[in-house]
Amino acid sequence: MTNNTFISEFVLLGLTDLAQLEVTLFIFFLVFYTTCLIGNLSIMVITVIDKTLHTPMYYFLWNLSFIDVCFSSVTVPKMLGDFLALKKTISFAGCITQMYFFHLFGTAEVLLLAVMSYDRYVAIGNPLRYSVIMNTRVCRLLSFSTWISGYFHSLLHTVMVARLPFCGPNLVKHFFCDIKPMLKLACADTSLNLKLLTRVTGTLTTSTLLLTLLSYVFISKFLLKIRTAAGRKRAFSTCSAHLTVVFLLYGTAIFTYSRPSTQDSLDHDRAAAVLFTVVTPAINPIIYTLRNKDIKKSMKKIVHNLPF
Repeated sequence: MTNNTFISEFVLLGLTDLAQLEVTLFIFFLVFYTTCLIGNLSIMVITVIDKTLHTPMYYFLWNLSFIDVCFSSVTVPKMLGDFLALKKTISFAGCITQMYFFHLFGTAEVLLLAVMSYDRYVAIGNPLRYSVIMNTRVCRLLSFSTWISGYFHSLLHTVMVARLPFCGPNLVKHFFCDIKPMLKLACADTSLNLKLLTRVTGTLTTSTLLLTLLSYVFISKFLLKIRTAAGRKRAFSTCSAHLTVVFLLYGTAIFTYSRPSTQDSLDHDRAAAVLFTVVTPAINPIIYTLRNKDIKKSMKKIVHNLPF
């Protein structure tokens, strides 16, 4: 792969130019990142230890928690370090690597949420055949598909950016290396990159969102057929947490990558990026824990059996 780069490192401008806010922001985001790690790792441990949770729904939830930990870890540790650093630089190779893994995990999460909605559709619409339809082989195939799709989608954009010449300036108007702010620094025509970003990424997020919503349209029809209010409430409780996560992630992703790139949009993109890289991965385990009786029951059982 040919690289005509004249710049060996970039400077990340971060979230603010006010030095007096950086310590406060460091503490704020450290709390969120710690919550993300503790919450998601707890769900991963619980779903492995408790054999009653060895079902497709919790298999996908384990995958979501794993992706959230990785997704947040791609950007947040670097951002935390930059809050306290005088020199907020990142090498060209480090920048491209960060961009690649950010879009790998982001794409995998978007697709996994669509898979999880299909899982809920089968569980509610076909409960007697659920274990047959969503067998181990199918679950692994669906999970693998999210990862392989994320791999190729991220590779496409990363290679396209890595081949661009960068001859200055090297100031990235973001707290991590994302595609749009990097394209602003390229010394070449980036119209093809922007078209790929808005059309491929925009189509991917919009189509998976529509598939997810379509699953819930059918789910709502099945819920209306349940005669008892208690039965409807129990069935809906398994879906409400997932819907909350869907709207949080898809809303910010579509807002960021489906719009044309302008200077004002880059400022908005930074704010949106905070939501889906810091806030959403931290609150996902809280949402699933508070709205899931099985998870809460397993947590109480594990805590009760601790030797201290």
